[in-house]
Amino acid sequence: MSEQTRRRPPKPYRKPKKDPVRMLAFEALRAVDERDAYANLVLPPLLRKAREAGDFDGRDAALATELVYGTLRRQGTYDAIVAACVDRPLREVDPPVLDVLALGAHQLLGTRIPTHAAVSASVELARVVLGDGRAKFVNAVLRKISQHDLEAWVERVAPPYDEDPEDHLAVVHSHPRWVVSALWDSLGGGRAGIEDLLEADNERPEVTLVARPGRSTTEELAAATETLPGRWSPYALRMAEGGEPGAIEAVKEGRAGVQDEGSQLVALALANAPLEGPDARWLDGCAGPGGKAALLAALAAERGAALLASEKQPHRARLVERALAGNPGPYQVIAADGTRPPWRPGSFDRVLVDVPCSGLGALRRRPEARWRRRPEDLDGFAPLQRGLLTEALRAVRVGGVVGYATCSPHLAETRIVVDDVLKRTGGAELVDARPLLPGVPALGEGPDVQLWPHLHGTDAMYLALLRRTA
Repeated sequence: MSEQTRRRPPKPYRKPKKDPVRMLAFEALRAVDERDAYANLVLPPLLRKAREAGDFDGRDAALATELVYGTLRRQGTYDAIVAACVDRPLREVDPPVLDVLALGAHQLLGTRIPTHAAVSASVELARVVLGDGRAKFVNAVLRKISQHDLEAWVERVAPPYDEDPEDHLAVVHSHPRWVVSALWDSLGGGRAGIEDLLEADNERPEVTLVARPGRSTTEELAAATETLPGRWSPYALRMAEGGEPGAIEAVKEGRAGVQDEGSQLVALALANAPLEGPDARWLDGCAGPGGKAALLAALAAERGAALLASEKQPHRARLVERALAGNPGPYQVIAADGTRPPWRPGSFDRVLVDVPCSGLGALRRRPEARWRRRPEDLDGFAPLQRGLLTEALRAVRVGGVVGYATCSPHLAETRIVVDDVLKRTGGAELVDARPLLPGVPALGEGPDVQLWPHLHGTDAMYLALLRRTA
């Protein structure tokens, strides 16, 4: 038999098959990487488009959502594992290739998808979006990754805890080292607490509804969808997994909304803080996008008080208008800069400033934020946070109360800001916020309050209440 007859004929070229679920997940990850988009804003329209095109059912949407959020949450861990399987620094690997590898790593190490299916689906995706040449590279790397499970890989790529605790936790729990350090400082030490917090940051948060008082009730919402009671807020309900809040009539009409329970507690604490004197004029000085303002406006209406909702950015002010539309009591929405306010000093009885911040308290909802933020970002927020709190204290009358809130537990955005403003301005004192969150455990020594995902099931909201005394 001749050499030519023994040689096998080449395989015919097979066109790669497009998997709509993985294509959508890849598209979402590229938007997050290329445009600094947020997955919670990018993913819903992509899913809606896929459903309308008939490409997706409910299970497909659930898988695509898990692939996107799971990959983003564990990105740091997966990057360390991929780095151990390639022969060059990760910065020399094209970002689209890294996205395909991270998606494949998550399927292999973070889901129950069988190994052969995870590898073949990822390679097929690579053929579609990267080409056959780079698909071979993806195949080789993923086959190396598939040789061990997540626990074994972490043991290989993470430095020992005893040698470098912060770097160990950063790799194991997929957070930048500086974030681990900052959160640890805020917690006050102890390995168990920081590990519980970092792990909670990597869990999918529940969808929490708020029944705006006087406009809806928890009973109405419970009748409309499968829910569990809220843990702490009397207006909260937790939706069953897979529930669609936009399908609920009260949410469509703005009588109810989606709002983390920590955010509800901040508004309730300010509304219930004891006052000296009248209680008729309330201000939300950083009102966008409108969740706290809507709850405050509903509470104010029950007492015959009026809310002024101020937001610097006009497009966010429009979101506030939408959130407050139909409120039964008097309210007004304006676009104004809270550091150069149009209102006169001493105009309000209650003032809330939920200031712009790093967002380190909402990493469950925006996992990509942990990779975008840098320590130097805090320096940029600091003057704004101090300016907003200083003007809030000027805006409230003597005897009135100011609530300073952030969705960050970083000490540079919480206690340090409050202490600094109190020292510089004078004429104000801290009010113990803990009694205003009845039933909520583990609130610390006070008088301010820090909520935590691992202790309270909420975002890591911070609240300090200040009463103007002069």
